[in-house]
Amino acid sequence: MHNTEKQFNVAGWGLFFHPEFIRNSNLGKKIREYTFFRYDENEALHLSFDELNTLTTIIQQIEKEYQTNIDKHSTDLLLSNLELLLNYCKRFYDRQFITRTNTSKDIIAKFELFLIEYFNAEKSKIEGLPTVMMCAEKMNLSPNYLSDLLKNETGKNAQEHIHFHLLDRAKMLLLSTNNTVNEIAFDLGFEYPQNLSALFKRKIGFSPTEYRKQQNLCN
Repeated sequence: MHNTEKQFNVAGWGLFFHPEFIRNSNLGKKIREYTFFRYDENEALHLSFDELNTLTTIIQQIEKEYQTNIDKHSTDLLLSNLELLLNYCKRFYDRQFITRTNTSKDIIAKFELFLIEYFNAEKSKIEGLPTVMMCAEKMNLSPNYLSDLLKNETGKNAQEHIHFHLLDRAKMLLLSTNNTVNEIAFDLGFEYPQNLSALFKRKIGFSPTEYRKQQNLCN
């Protein structure tokens, strides 16, 4: 039998570090800011030749430092170069969001339409509040990539967009029905009504009851 599998020659490098190495460092405190660690493989960073050279140069410096005799400066220098590498990756991802702005706008439009239809169809009554994970799956994206894309394009992450549509629906129900706040909260998918009141107070500045009274007085 002949082996019909195609052979691929893949060149590259991998960089692995133990969590303990960065735990007590400045990098350890901000590692969660590098959300691209939780992107899916189809959301990979596409580098220009110059960008690839930049990252490769830093990797070579890390490798050189790692192979040098260890002294009291070794850890600081390795951490500095590692943080520099991650900061450049963050910059290059931001560039990628910008250069793919047409694709991003299509995703945003699809995301907004999904939320509008979700609340209009009153799916939250049965399926609960829409989550970032749920929305990302509908967009065929990872939650972090969707949030970062939205943040770059609109200034608001995915959760903030969900809250906007949720509160918009809550306002409509408060003014167009005589339902109690508790009933509206359950209709919107809240397990605990006080969570709607807390979100409303935080984002609008009034409780749902205060908002309803204020708007009724104005009308």
